Amino acid sequence: MLSGKTAIITGGSRGIGREIALKLAGLGASIVINYTSSEEKALKVKEEIEALGSKAYIYKADVSDFKESLDLVEKTIEIFGQIDILVNNAGITRDTLILRMREEDFDDVINVNLKGAFNMIKHASSKMLKKRYGKIISISSVVGIYGNIGQANYAASKAGIIGLTKSAAKELASRGINVNAVAPGFIETDMTNALNEKTKEAMLNMIPLKKYGKASDVANLVAFLSSDDSSYITGQVISIDGGLAF
Repeated sequence: MLSGKTAIITGGSRGIGREIALKLAGLGASIVINYTSSEEKALKVKEEIEALGSKAYIYKADVSDFKESLDLVEKTIEIFGQIDILVNNAGITRDTLILRMREEDFDDVINVNLKGAFNMIKHASSKMLKKRYGKIISISSVVGIYGNIGQANYAASKAGIIGLTKSAAKELASRGINVNAVAPGFIETDMTNALNEKTKEAMLNMIPLKKYGKASDVANLVAFLSSDDSSYITGQVISIDGGLAF
């Protein structure tokens, strides 16, 4: 379904990013795995992708840095000759209550999660414009829609991604570029696995489907939005949360 396409996955060395990278590779795409510190994990994902019969390249870059983001895009063009799909997945948390939140806690999260997405959209879309084709998918969160105690910085960054997505979609639609966002709810990760049973039960009681989502659920949706099957979908924020947000 994605044969002949090239995708950049920011934060693609672990978690949801890794699952997305493997899913798109399994559908035939060549993958550029962006990472900041987990080189060993990035290399492992590269090996897994190559075992699927697809091409992969790893590249270390801090997406919050304008120049490093540009270098990531330019290196992708150098290696694969094109960029068809961009998945803005890189993200960090610095959770604490507003009264305890340091300025750097707020700035760091906004810079990586939101400015990083802006940097990548700006640089990648300039390459996509030449082909009049592209798929841009940014990972937001239900927290960006509803907010959450102790996550003002994270919620603001993910809400910002929603506004960025809708604006970019309007600007780029006439050039054949689809821009959408995915808003996951509670997804099984190392973080949720570490929660105590009481907290887990309270979280599950909030979800109508009474189960956590899996990283593969998010990857499946991203794969659809990356494909030509989603050619008439743009400017949308699609929640994947077991019914939490409706």
